[in-house]
Amino acid sequence: MKYLKGHNDDKLHEECGVIGIYEKNNFSTANLAYDGLIALQHRGQESAGIAVNNDGIITCYKEMGLVSEVFDNKILCLLKGESCIGHVRYSTMGESFVTNAQPLVVKYKNGTIALAHNGNLVNAKALRDEMEDQGMIFTTSIDSEIIAGLIARSYSTSIEDAILKTMEKIKGSYALTIMTNDKLIGVRDKHGLRPLVLGQLGTGYVLASETCALDTIGAQFIRDINPGEIVMIDESGVKSIQSPAEDKAICIFEYIYFARPDSIVDGLGVYGTRHHAGRMLAKEQPVDADIVICVPDSGTPAAIGYSLESGIPYTVGLIKNRYIGRTFIQPSQEIRESGLNLKLNPLKEQIQGKRVVMVDDSIVRGTTSKKIVQALRDAGAKEVHVRVSSPVILHSCYFGIDTPRRSELVGATTLIEKIKDKIGADSLGYLSHEGLMESVGSCGKGFCTACFNGKYPVDITEDGDKNVFERR
Repeated sequence: MKYLKGHNDDKLHEECGVIGIYEKNNFSTANLAYDGLIALQHRGQESAGIAVNNDGIITCYKEMGLVSEVFDNKILCLLKGESCIGHVRYSTMGESFVTNAQPLVVKYKNGTIALAHNGNLVNAKALRDEMEDQGMIFTTSIDSEIIAGLIARSYSTSIEDAILKTMEKIKGSYALTIMTNDKLIGVRDKHGLRPLVLGQLGTGYVLASETCALDTIGAQFIRDINPGEIVMIDESGVKSIQSPAEDKAICIFEYIYFARPDSIVDGLGVYGTRHHAGRMLAKEQPVDADIVICVPDSGTPAAIGYSLESGIPYTVGLIKNRYIGRTFIQPSQEIRESGLNLKLNPLKEQIQGKRVVMVDDSIVRGTTSKKIVQALRDAGAKEVHVRVSSPVILHSCYFGIDTPRRSELVGATTLIEKIKDKIGADSLGYLSHEGLMESVGSCGKGFCTACFNGKYPVDITEDGDKNVFERR
């Protein structure tokens, strides 16, 4: 069955989350990975998988669905091993079939490797064509298999060498957890576009996309993996290999929307940056109103910051049903489009007769914003003023974020005044690029903001590859 994404979900979506655990004295690492993947579930809800290494033998189980749907006690009891890697996926490159789920397990002349990947390669098509011309047969349609294939084919003296050679060929974003017969390995791309952290758990170590996964399994944060760094973990400890890095450019949307608010990404607390963005938004886009509400959950910290800076009381105005499931996999467009009514419901007693400031983290197509504004009006709101804690999204992402074609981005095709009319708001205001940079303590360096300004840290001018993404 092919899983369908519904366009009613007017958000940018991450591609996936990864975890890796090495604990020589613990053969239940899969249980820990399960808990860690639950913590990373927000990064991908289409498929989940765990691969374990038991005395040099790698076994993998993966399936479509949420982590809690894919794994049960019976399956976890079968996944015994002193090290493991795990993955949750939201597809951007490759269709949503179980064959594209991760981790990938590849057998080659020097053994077996398992690989989990968060990110996207911008030269995937060129590499795939070249490898197919040389006789390689691909079993998936995802770019992660290209990375695994290159590592396997580049092996001559050591796995470190093979990874370094692969990093010279691939372009784009990647945070990798890799497992061999005796090692757990973490790799971060040369710009640090996707996050990856290292933690300690007892006598072992953990790699994860976010610190919230470390917290969930009781691991202690050690540090972020550096851009261009390879971390090798085995029974002798941790070894770092630094490949040549480029200017750091971590995805700014980690702070706006993707990461969990309790995570710390590259030294910055996510909740704090969103709260600060809300304060900046209130300074830049003030309005006379009675209450401030958020679009839950990612808009909550910014709404609280807006309230504190503006002096307008914050209250709960939209109730979120947390048990609705994944409307994007429902079998018909009509059912998917009804998902918003099931997910969010206005709290009429708070809304009626009030001038409302509705704070959201972003507007992509504008379809969801329009429905929420109308729902607030139906609940009796006197005025609805929409405030967005990020700049206008003008460009598609090519680094592992599921963005529509540029022609479908409302900010790229419509003036702000027209967007206001389209979503039915009384007023509409966005945070400036300068305000966003101040919220993360930057003068403009260290972050990828290409979705706002079109300045990509990696060259994406190759027409073939660009067309692949434009067809998404």
